[in-house]
Amino acid sequence: MKTARLPVEPDQTPLLPVLQQYRALCEETLDLYLREHQALHQGGEYQPFQFYRHRKDLLPRLEAALTELRRWRGLHRSGATRPRVPSTELRRITDQVQTMLMRILQLDRENQQALLRRGLLPARHLPPAAAQQPHFVADLYRRHSPA
Repeated sequence: MKTARLPVEPDQTPLLPVLQQYRALCEETLDLYLREHQALHQGGEYQPFQFYRHRKDLLPRLEAALTELRRWRGLHRSGATRPRVPSTELRRITDQVQTMLMRILQLDRENQQALLRRGLLPARHLPPAAAQQPHFVADLYRRHSPA
């Protein structure tokens, strides 16, 4: 018995390379935040422009990768395509990305606090305490993870 295959447009990028590219960008972002964290906590002179420039360079690439992932999600939800990736591989990459994103968020918060202590970040640039949602990411995981 043959299983029917859903049509896949010839110009579609396969899902696995898209996920791998996004994971590589997350690794690059994590590396940037780790280097900034080390620079802020070593006590030496901190060069904010170099980190700003790297973040600025990463932003369009991250946006392009997210756009591609959203496109895939839309195609998948509409039933136009199925990912040709084994679910274990998909889960492994997704877990790696989630772990990196949690670490990036944690480092970003610590870096903001270090910048405040050094007087390099005015307090008015931080969101008010009421606007901060400390468990936002954990709540997202809880809502979107299988029970």
